[in-house]
Amino acid sequence: MTDIRIKLVALWVALMLTYLLGDVLRIFAGDFKPGAIGGQPLSQGMLLGIAILMLIPIVMILLALVLPQPVNRWVNILVAVFFFLFNLVGLPSYPSAYDKFMIVVGLVFNVITVWVAWKWV
Repeated sequence: MTDIRIKLVALWVALMLTYLLGDVLRIFAGDFKPGAIGGQPLSQGMLLGIAILMLIPIVMILLALVLPQPVNRWVNILVAVFFFLFNLVGLPSYPSAYDKFMIVVGLVFNVITVWVAWKWV
């Protein structure tokens, strides 16, 4: 049986790659304007916030490997629920079918992460 930690790492890697693929598709589709999101200019604070938000799955890869089991379980559940809710709220704001599809795939990865961590006893 594969160690739960490895499953959690794989799920966080898959989520991160899903986000990256969505960004790449958005650039190639032309649905991207440099220096702005939704027509609003990006400030340094906004860019810092986005950087922190997108670093969370990367940090979760490390934490899933090093945190003790009880803490690890709850951190994975809480962070996956946070990303699920964050993306669910943002889903209607994406006009393209490919963007909505990629967000839904990410939501599925979040649900699986919660399920795997929840079953971890």
